Amino acid sequence: MITTPFTSQLGVRHPILCGGMTGYGTAQLISAVANAGALGFLTALTQPTPEDLVKEIARTRDLTDQPFGVNLTILPTINPVPYDEYRTAIVESGITVVETAGSSPAPHLPDFKAAGVTVIHKATSVRHALSAQAKGVDYVSIDGFECAGHPGEDDVPGLVLIPAAVRALDVPVIASGGIATGSGLAAALALGAVAVNMGTRFVATDEAPAHPNVKAQVVTNSELDTKVIFRSFHNSARVARNSISEQIAEIGARPGATFADVAELASGARGRQRVLVEGDVEGGVWWAGQTQGLIDSVGSCEEVVETIVAEAEAIIASRLPAYLS
Repeated sequence: MITTPFTSQLGVRHPILCGGMTGYGTAQLISAVANAGALGFLTALTQPTPEDLVKEIARTRDLTDQPFGVNLTILPTINPVPYDEYRTAIVESGITVVETAGSSPAPHLPDFKAAGVTVIHKATSVRHALSAQAKGVDYVSIDGFECAGHPGEDDVPGLVLIPAAVRALDVPVIASGGIATGSGLAAALALGAVAVNMGTRFVATDEAPAHPNVKAQVVTNSELDTKVIFRSFHNSARVARNSISEQIAEIGARPGATFADVAELASGARGRQRVLVEGDVEGGVWWAGQTQGLIDSVGSCEEVVETIVAEAEAIIASRLPAYLS
């Protein structure tokens, strides 16, 4: 068993997280991640209202007695989000660990800290990580350019970004982006991280709430089958390469293009319905990281976690010591 400050402090068996994923982070997946000995995060904003989040937390507790958390992603939206009410729902439900992402977590930290909640903030650069540390977060999950979702605008891959963050920060660092295997876990630990945060790998699991076509496509896709969109809007996002993401990238590259020009194509509601529910992998935008090229099967969360941990243990115990003369 691999023991790190992360496993010891948060009471999980393995130094693996399933970070917040819009549309996926529901009780069905997160309870399975928890039962496998990793730490999963329900996505607060996947639930339509704070009251729905309270119910989803309760449903998760019915399915597992292991630790799990809630992700609160703070982003500008067309329709205002009642973030204070979601935060209250998290605290009053007795959640002990929260993953924040997007904008500054500062407005939410006093209430979380007063309730004894451990806060993991996801950042895409060392400067943002240092800012989050100064505000009082307990961990930083540093997101390399390989990741699904929003990788920031600096284009720094994990092999550089993880050790740079470890060197600069005093709080523990979790490696995020580009990790889907035991060798990735071993490498992240060697770079100074205390755990790894995976998203795309958990999409290709039996319990992920997505159409089988999506899971099969993740397995079929290579590391080349992602597309970075919204670059010209300074809100870069890595998604699966398909006809829709190619079209969005082409429109976005036109002089004078604005987000309004691609809003209908990029609609999250469209992606969730047509792709995740109906299984049309060309029907909308859906998140995927470059780790697609490392994923060769769909399995249960338990199988995925056990395989990754066993491979990492073998590398740490056998392969690497063999290189020492």
